Amino acid sequence: MARLLPMFECIELMSDALAALARGEIFQPLRTIVRPPDARGLLGLMPAYRHGEQGAFGLKAICVFPGNPSIGKDAHQGTVMLFSQETGEPLAVMNASQITATRTAAVSAVATRLLARPDATELGIIGAGVQARTHLVALACVRSIKRARVACRNPEHAMRLVREMQDKVPFPIEVAESNEAAVRDADLIVTATSSHEPVIERDWISPGAHINAIGTHSPQSREIDSATMAAARIFVDRRESALNEAGDYLLAAKDGAVSPESIVAEIGELVIKDKKGRLSPTEITLFKSLGLAIEDVVCAEYLFRKAQAENAGTWVDF
Repeated sequence: MARLLPMFECIELMSDALAALARGEIFQPLRTIVRPPDARGLLGLMPAYRHGEQGAFGLKAICVFPGNPSIGKDAHQGTVMLFSQETGEPLAVMNASQITATRTAAVSAVATRLLARPDATELGIIGAGVQARTHLVALACVRSIKRARVACRNPEHAMRLVREMQDKVPFPIEVAESNEAAVRDADLIVTATSSHEPVIERDWISPGAHINAIGTHSPQSREIDSATMAAARIFVDRRESALNEAGDYLLAAKDGAVSPESIVAEIGELVIKDKKGRLSPTEITLFKSLGLAIEDVVCAEYLFRKAQAENAGTWVDF
């Protein structure tokens, strides 16, 4: 899957998917979350449908177990299932972790290409897991990064990231001693944690910075403090999802820092040029990513066609 869906192809695929969403070509209900009170994690069910020549039904069934990284496993575990739009027949079952890792960073790259200053070169990342790794690759596709600084709660995890990724990107990666040290003077910032409390503060954010907030996905948790949310022009993958699921927005709204009018646009609306993105070199822009089912379905459909063409994967009679 990693070979069939390289990052630079996925970025264009996600730009197209978000544009289709903005044009009303996608049917996608809110995700259903199964969160038993005594379970270590949760199950998310994310269905979507796209019509047209490359259309399909799809469903991502994903378990999120925040404790997994401590035992060397991805926090996201699950499958993406693809079904024919003509007959409903099952076409494919794919690893959701791989699709999620690639498409999430690709969507951030689309947002960064549209919102970050053209001369942005300093990248600060909080978190050292799967998404930190894929964001290093994705953002390098859309900006000429000169240096990346990475901070996380366990410095050994950050050092491991440097060892694994340094040869895969054309700029130095450094371990920062704190979250503040990672993002001060950075003009590109990524928060990719499982934190329930803010991991950045407004005073650390430079004028003109662009933030990709991608780690949290529940109403009870956030990575971004209310002051930063209030100071930033906020963009989302989908308004409905942000207003119902994004703790970064909902907890800031509870504090009185933001309102629904604070959400300037969906990224797809910027792609099709219905709305404007950055208005000045000094404003702070923030993309709150929740991850959408259509992103997974579009990736799965693309992978299915490439696998057919190359006879890749394992083909079975169903």
